[in-house]
Amino acid sequence: MSYTVGRGTELAQPGVERPVERLSLGVAARLSRYLQVLTQARKIGKETISSQELADYTHVNSTQIRRDLSGFGKFGKRGVGYNVESLVTQIRKILRTSGQHNIALFGAGHLGTAIATSDIFADHGFRVVAVFDSDESKVGAQIGPLPVRHNSEMSKVIDEEDIVVAVLAVPSAAAQELSDDLVEAGVKIIFNYSDALLHVPPEVTVHTSSPAVDLLYALYFYLT
Repeated sequence: MSYTVGRGTELAQPGVERPVERLSLGVAARLSRYLQVLTQARKIGKETISSQELADYTHVNSTQIRRDLSGFGKFGKRGVGYNVESLVTQIRKILRTSGQHNIALFGAGHLGTAIATSDIFADHGFRVVAVFDSDESKVGAQIGPLPVRHNSEMSKVIDEEDIVVAVLAVPSAAAQELSDDLVEAGVKIIFNYSDALLHVPPEVTVHTSSPAVDLLYALYFYLT
């Protein structure tokens, strides 16, 4: 995984702000995993959660979880656990993901449609505001409430919607040329669902999501 978290001010205790340094890759990755579990727990109405429950879902040692969270303030109570709603809010502040962030989705095929119509991003404050495809036969079709636009419109829409994140659900052969156009249009984060190795300037972050890699990771721990 690839996460970049900048300097900011976070709540050490209610009403007390303190400056924090850039998070390490490991801490940012683990906090993101905690947030994923907490978000789902909140959706099913769970009000509190223990470090052991978080450990069971994230496969991160409960001691490590408590250490990660205690570095930012006193969030939990012994014997009670963490308040889910409060911890979601605090971790989003720490990761600087509070608020709404607009996404452009590229690829109106089966994968793109599944992404655009799911809550996978919306649950974390990301909103797909535009869907693009280079296939003329798909342009004008509706995916949820959004019409499919042609890729040629990307620069105008990215500027109008203040988009800094693009999700690529396109064939590998098309990914590099598309990422070049996105960089030129001002996109700073590319979430890549293809297996293409994308070359981008250092100020642009690429995260490539591969189900095969995730399965290899899971298989390793099963076999060992």
